[in-house]
Amino acid sequence: MVIAYHAIFSTYGFWLPNNPRGSWSGFVGSWELTRFGRATKTDARRSVAGVQHDRRLRLAAKGALLHRPVAFSGRQALAVGRGFARACRESGYVVHACSILPEHVHMVIARHERDVERIVGHLKGRATQRLKADGLWPDSDAPVWAKGCWRVYLNTPEDVKRAVAYVEANPEKEGKPRQHWSFVTPYRV
Repeated sequence: MVIAYHAIFSTYGFWLPNNPRGSWSGFVGSWELTRFGRATKTDARRSVAGVQHDRRLRLAAKGALLHRPVAFSGRQALAVGRGFARACRESGYVVHACSILPEHVHMVIARHERDVERIVGHLKGRATQRLKADGLWPDSDAPVWAKGCWRVYLNTPEDVKRAVAYVEANPEKEGKPRQHWSFVTPYRV
């Protein structure tokens, strides 16, 4: 039985549907991107971020996007966190770990009556509202987030503990300090 989720969701332009390392997408929905190849759907259960690939081709595809790829500044990441906190208060989500990185977010979320995709949509919506309210997202036509999310279903306390440790350590992979968010409730069995 699912007791929590490890949700990963990215900013616009971070991981394209035809990324040469694989993606979660079954199709390329943008004409501008189709010239860079078909969707590269993968069912890999581990990260493919370190897989060797043609970096120039990947960057050229990002350059063909309708809008610039999003990478949060520190101030923007703080606003995103405030938006997440509001969504958690509104709906009673219990978040056991959260890392907001420049181009993607990792969260461990306790099982809830809503499905995880809907929870992530709510989190993204409140974060976007907070960015705009704080004047940190001036282009109202430019998207903040990529569509959807990737999720891992966590079935045991050991799964949750492992995911929490991974999420908490994730910022260090990018040379950033661990993060501490007010809306995070430590996982206890």
